[in-house]
Amino acid sequence: MPAASLSSPVDGINCDPTLHFYRHVMQTLRDADIPFLVGGAYALSYYTGMVRPTKDLDLFICRQHYDRVSEALQQTGYTTELPFPHWLGKVRTNGDLVDLIFSSGNGVAEVDDAWLEHAPTTEVLGVPVKICPVEETIWSKAFIMERERYDGADIVHLIRACSETMDWHRLLRRFSFHWRVLLSHLTLFGFVYPADRDMIPSWIMMELTERLQQEVLGKPSMQPVCAGTLLSREQYLVDVEEQGYQDARLHPFGNMTPGETSIWTEAIKNKS
Repeated sequence: MPAASLSSPVDGINCDPTLHFYRHVMQTLRDADIPFLVGGAYALSYYTGMVRPTKDLDLFICRQHYDRVSEALQQTGYTTELPFPHWLGKVRTNGDLVDLIFSSGNGVAEVDDAWLEHAPTTEVLGVPVKICPVEETIWSKAFIMERERYDGADIVHLIRACSETMDWHRLLRRFSFHWRVLLSHLTLFGFVYPADRDMIPSWIMMELTERLQQEVLGKPSMQPVCAGTLLSREQYLVDVEEQGYQDARLHPFGNMTPGETSIWTEAIKNKS
C-alpha cells in the first residue's frame, strides 16, 4: 500500500479495510480531542515526496496521553496493548496495526509538547492531522542502526528536501550530548550529495567539528560506557553483558531502567 496516499479519496479509503482502519483511528483520536502526530512512511512522504509501502501507521503521542488513547480506541472495539512501556503501544484489528509511539526504542527521543508545537498540518487519508516535525523525525531516526534496518538514507533525503526550512538550532539542541551521531549523518550527507554540501549550514558543521577537535585533544572519559546500545539493541549486547561496559541506555547515562532494557532485549527473539 503506497504510503504517499496522503489525500486519497475517502471513497477509496472506505473500500480498503486497512486504510479505513487507519482513518478511523485518527478520527477517533480527533473526536476525543487527544493530540497526536503522524510519522513513519506518511511523514517521509509529506516531506520528501518519496513513496514506499508501509505495513502499519505510526502515530506519535505523549506518554501521559496513552491511557486516554487506549480507552478511546477500546470503546470503538479495537484491541490495544502496551508491549514496551518505555516507548510503544499498539492498536490491532483484523490483522491490521497502528503503532502508538511516545519515545524511541533506546529511550532517547521522547515525545514532548515541542513535537506538537512545531508540527505542520496536512491531511492524511482525508483526516486533518499534524505531521511529526522534520527535526524530531531526523532525531528519532538518527539512532536506528540495526543490522536489518538503517535509517541513514531517510535522513539524507529529509535534509535535502527540508534544509532551507529546517530549524538547525533546534535540531542541534535535540541531539544534546549525542551530537556525534548528528555529525555522522551530516558528514554522510556531504558524501552522498557532494554538489549539495552547502545545504547544510556552515556554522553547524564548524560547531560540531570544533567540538570533535576539543574531544580529540582532551582526555577520554574514565568510565567504561558503551553507547552502541543506543544505536542497536542487539549488536552491542556483548559489550555490556560480557565485556564490562556500562549500558548507555541506563540511568544515569540514559532514560531506561534495567527492566525496560530486559523487555526490549527479550523481544529480539521475535524481532518485534
